[in-house]
Amino acid sequence: QVQLVESGGGSVQPGGSLRLSCSLSGFVADYYAIGWFRQVPGKRREAVSCRTRSDGSVFYTDSVKGRFTISRDTAQNTVDLLMDSLNSEDTGTYFCAARTRPQVLGMCHPDEYNFWGQGTRVTVSS
Repeated sequence: QVQLVESGGGSVQPGGSLRLSCSLSGFVADYYAIGWFRQVPGKRREAVSCRTRSDGSVFYTDSVKGRFTISRDTAQNTVDLLMDSLNSEDTGTYFCAARTRPQVLGMCHPDEYNFWGQGTRVTVSS
């Protein structure tokens, strides 16, 4: 049974850092990509960053470029999101997700991802 479990969320002051981790298990076949998405109440879930498994290609939404880094830890079987220089706009619930089918809509389009974790809350506030 495929499982994705997020950890590492919490509360931090503006300018601070957090590292989110997505633990992966139960994949019968290789996945194509892992993504991080965030959602705030009243808004659609948006892509933050995605990484393909085959060649390590990465995507970052414009608002996090230069501040967030997605990486894969093969030893721990996790995909991590290091978030630096956090600001209030980064507040939300962060979900990791896996895409186990070929890309159609776009590398980091939420509708492409078919397995999701339960989410971890990130709050950036002074």
